[in-house]
Amino acid sequence: MTEAYRFPDPAPRILVVDDERMIRWSLRSSFEDAGAAVEEAATLEEARRRLQDSWPDLLVLDLRLPDGSGLDFLTEVRYEDEDLPILVITAFGSLRGAVEAMQAGAYDYVAKPFDLDDLLLTARRALETRGLRRMADLRARNLGSLWPVAESPATRELVDLLQRIGRSGASTVLLTGETGVGKGLAARTLHAASGAGGERPFIAVPCTSIPESLLESELFGHEKGAFTDARESKRGLAELAWGGTLFLDEVGDLPPAIQAKMLTLLEDREFRRVGGTRTLRLEARVVAATHRDLEKEVEAGRFRADLYYRLKVVPVEIPPLRERREDILPLARHFLQQFRRELGVTVRDFGERAARVLEAYSWPGNVRELRNAVERAVLLAPGEEIQVADLPPEVAAGGAGPEELAGLPALPPAGVDLEALERAWVIEALRRSRGNRSQAARLLGMNRDQIRYRIEKYGLQDQV
Repeated sequence: MTEAYRFPDPAPRILVVDDERMIRWSLRSSFEDAGAAVEEAATLEEARRRLQDSWPDLLVLDLRLPDGSGLDFLTEVRYEDEDLPILVITAFGSLRGAVEAMQAGAYDYVAKPFDLDDLLLTARRALETRGLRRMADLRARNLGSLWPVAESPATRELVDLLQRIGRSGASTVLLTGETGVGKGLAARTLHAASGAGGERPFIAVPCTSIPESLLESELFGHEKGAFTDARESKRGLAELAWGGTLFLDEVGDLPPAIQAKMLTLLEDREFRRVGGTRTLRLEARVVAATHRDLEKEVEAGRFRADLYYRLKVVPVEIPPLRERREDILPLARHFLQQFRRELGVTVRDFGERAARVLEAYSWPGNVRELRNAVERAVLLAPGEEIQVADLPPEVAAGGAGPEELAGLPALPPAGVDLEALERAWVIEALRRSRGNRSQAARLLGMNRDQIRYRIEKYGLQDQV
């Protein structure tokens, strides 16, 4: 049998429903020879039992069966799984039923007597169509879950750009942007858009977290006996990323010795394990990310110019959250719902003033700071709405409008230590209330949980 007639791996599951034993045998033999796993049913009742045990990838269905209409069964199955491809078998001269079946959602039909080779080709096309549809749906779900909020034009443009790059053949991509903007998220979006999202590895290398003495071994692997603790050979992260994405997080922090080896890896797409002599191929897209200005790092002599230009094949800058203000409140509500489910709290939304404060704050820590602020507020809010007092002091102060700032002292030119200021206010409130937490909380516009949190945070139990 030629490859054109064979089904791709893994073996598809096919259910054949026909009351003629010889037709079932003929179809089963042909499908199994082509690499499929086949189940048979002579009646609709038997077919329903088969479906209860396992769901097929393809249904081959006769329209005339002893215990009912195949057309009714087709409609029933399509209700359960609208993507299941169904090939309808009909008697020659009874094409009206085939037309009705196509209108009801059948993939195609074959008339008896049929040519087995034609049937195999039709079955293969049906399975390939289902596979492509599932991959597209999975990709859309992956991207949707990766970017739950894209309200601002800047974010929409960014996601569109990442998807286009992901689908391209770009072998190296450089992501830049401030800390917390979502460079890791952007790397995963590139990976998902490539079509490798659910099947190929996404290997992240935290360049700042791995000690310099271990980084080369972690990245390239090592052979047995390469150093004192190398009791066994080990594959490196570059090798494990085969067919997928190698994500170099904070590449600007790579030590000089590793920078030289990284240049060789990117230029030649080759590397060797530590202590090894065999040359291995890098078969993965490299996505590098950094919050540093690499041009300035090159000027300062801390980063190799040749590596910088090799990384900067396809540069993508992730804009800070303050330039995507339309995303702030939708993102905050997204995080709120996440933490609400995880923590089992009753908080449902942000109060009107709290929402305004969130949108007005500059978010120097970007999305990461927003997520942390929402988590803290969800933990501390006593009611169903988060208020300004539930937000971190720097957010509440930095996002306050003129009406919120009226009557407050001006910010000193040299700035202030907000935590020290908050601690001093808590101590003063406890002193005035003679250690009464409820009275101290009222003085500070807080509730008992919030004042209790700050007493524990600043170690002020002896003030109560």
